[in-house]
Amino acid sequence: MSRFACFFVAVAMLSGFIPAAQAQDTLTVFAAASMKNALDDVDAAFTAKTGVRIVASYAASSVLARQLERGAPADVFISADTDWMDVATAGKTIDEATRVNLLGNTIVLIAPKNSKIGTVAIGPGFDLAKLAGDGRIATGDVKAVPVGKYARAALEKLGAWNAAAPKFAFADNVRAALLLVSRGEAALGIVYSTDAKIDPGVRIVGTFPADSHLAIVYPVAATATAKAKAADYLAFLRSQAAKTIFEKYGFKFLVTPSA
Repeated sequence: MSRFACFFVAVAMLSGFIPAAQAQDTLTVFAAASMKNALDDVDAAFTAKTGVRIVASYAASSVLARQLERGAPADVFISADTDWMDVATAGKTIDEATRVNLLGNTIVLIAPKNSKIGTVAIGPGFDLAKLAGDGRIATGDVKAVPVGKYARAALEKLGAWNAAAPKFAFADNVRAALLLVSRGEAALGIVYSTDAKIDPGVRIVGTFPADSHLAIVYPVAATATAKAKAADYLAFLRSQAAKTIFEKYGFKFLVTPSA
């Protein structure tokens, strides 16, 4: 940074345009879109305890991993599957020593709240295409977005994918898929149970068997360029306080909580 630039930043801080402690007391977190409501609450609790402000960027795990590859500045990455954390590990954009499998989830079939579709028994022979009728089925992009990948794997195992595939509307992330169903633009959707629970515009009509897809795991890690305070944040994510919040939203806590 040039002397002029340093002088400008110093003046800006003194003038109140940039808080003096902002650089030291802010962490940037890249997190899977499905975590937003729960993680916002966790972040607020962390800030209340430490004074460190969290700037969270929510998107599909695939998008966030690619942003890290391109050098986007972040301190922590939380993915909705292990595949994209593996990509970040291979690309050395995260500190592998800090990686922890933090949370678990389930995928469910949802319909608009006023839908006439009743409870669905999801198992071998499940006919999703017939259930959708003339309507669309929303989920994440099955080639990249974790929820879409889980959905396709489950439907393939249950023998329902080939018939249902033409009826799918693929969204950029799970919250976009949720919105399509909530607005009635899709007759059905496959999302995480935690997403379905936060949107009053949808209702869960069925739950996919856990053995129909790989376990849904949310790994977390500090990035390779993380600030030192990221260690405190990662520790808080493993705390009893964070566990209580995550479980309130329906996530499974996969680690033994610290005090």
